[in-house]
Amino acid sequence: MGQGRDNREYGADASAGGPVSRHADASAVGVARHFGGQRRRMPGWLKVTTAVLTIALLGGLGFAGYWYFRLQSNITTAPLSAGDDAANVANDSTGRMQILILGSDTRDGKNAEYGSVEESKGYGKSDVMMLMDISADNKRVSVISFPRDLLVDIPQCTDQKTKMSYPALSGVMINEAMSLAGIGCAVDTVNKLTGMKIDHFMMADFNAVKELSNTVGGVDVCISDAVYDPDSHLRLPAGTSSVQGEMALAFLRTRHAFADGGDLGRIRAQQGFLSSLTRKIKDDGTLSNPAKMLNIADTVTQNLTVDDGLASVPSLLTIGNRLKDIDISKVAFVAVPTTPALSDPNRLQIAEPAGSQLFSALQKDIDLTNPTAPSEPAAPSAAPTETAPPIPSYNKAIQPVTVANGSGVPGRAQEIVQALVTGGFTQTGQFAATPVKQSVVYYGTGFEDVAADVAALLGIPAAQVQSAPRVVGVQAYLGTDFTSGATYGAGGGPVALPENIVSQTAGDKSCQQANPYLIVR
Repeated sequence: MGQGRDNREYGADASAGGPVSRHADASAVGVARHFGGQRRRMPGWLKVTTAVLTIALLGGLGFAGYWYFRLQSNITTAPLSAGDDAANVANDSTGRMQILILGSDTRDGKNAEYGSVEESKGYGKSDVMMLMDISADNKRVSVISFPRDLLVDIPQCTDQKTKMSYPALSGVMINEAMSLAGIGCAVDTVNKLTGMKIDHFMMADFNAVKELSNTVGGVDVCISDAVYDPDSHLRLPAGTSSVQGEMALAFLRTRHAFADGGDLGRIRAQQGFLSSLTRKIKDDGTLSNPAKMLNIADTVTQNLTVDDGLASVPSLLTIGNRLKDIDISKVAFVAVPTTPALSDPNRLQIAEPAGSQLFSALQKDIDLTNPTAPSEPAAPSAAPTETAPPIPSYNKAIQPVTVANGSGVPGRAQEIVQALVTGGFTQTGQFAATPVKQSVVYYGTGFEDVAADVAALLGIPAAQVQSAPRVVGVQAYLGTDFTSGATYGAGGGPVALPENIVSQTAGDKSCQQANPYLIVR
């Protein structure tokens, strides 16, 4: 009944697909029928366009998904620390970021051709160790190289896989840390040495160097004379050559081809290689080219081990995005200041006070290419609350504390000695020392708490308290920023850095000096 009433009132038109008034004239009904029929059929060109767009969209999503899962499955992870240190919770997209870059000398898997079966066991040693420091504003990067022959103190480390603990060691080569308890032990060792808090690490093996150099089409390197190293098989003519694959690996591995054949010459060559690689990637627009970035990402992730905080494709892409617009003149390469070790002239130790000056500058986030430039303002700290000073767990009267007078003011040490004695440190000594710009409190193994109290007594900032294994007890090294009074200035004094601390920037083209004994005549 209801349906019939509707039909009688309006008159239904099935072909038009909708109601038409029975009062409409015949021509109007015809027009409606005509255009109604056209609306029901999609034009051919629109069908084709829709199909193409759908396929493209699905194909793009499939392509992106394929690469995401491929890259994600490539990534290998390991713990960031071999102790109780918790991972940093800084924002990787905006905060200051420190990444320890390691090259492993393991001969496992694809690297078996470079060594014996015995060398393929365990974690391997850190063949290369660099600390990359990216500023919070993404305007500068510092890359600090640590010689593998450097003698350091390694903290107690626990292998996170086996749960086996290794005691703290003093005066051992820095590349031993990773071989003990994994990459996290190397991270903890660098944290202890520099006073920093590393956010992430990346470890690559020999194969990574070969494949990456092939992917970018070779890297230009320069050497003063034709050279051949029978150990690494590096053979290059004088001048500039493009190296990739095995020859790129030989260039980075050789310990004998450059300078005097030592580790420092190798570090300079590695820095030159990375500078050239940086320029090539920037000049080729690789960081802004998705196809090139995918190829590099695929190559790198297949040969890379990272900490859990970097174990995702978005995290790795974040780093690439932060680096893409940095001025290459602000990518500074630095070698930790060293001197032949007293215990073994074939090994190295931190040169003081230059080493502590560098670490202090890093802690303060100083632009190493322009130390006088203001650093980023620190976040305001909460107002201090007045509490009674804690009672030390040691006897102040028997702690050995010396004062090194590097202030340039004769007799200056006596005033500081008196302040120390008044503060309870009665076993003191003093001597004249080489003038330096910044005052530092150094401490030997086991005297970290004493050094902190000495620094607090003299008003020296905690950032200027540094480990120095050669020091017996504690040493207050006075600089030209502390020439009067018994309390250091509230501002901490000017930043002091060794001259020419920056070996080169990524914008500098360098040519390595060949070892005279390996020059091909």
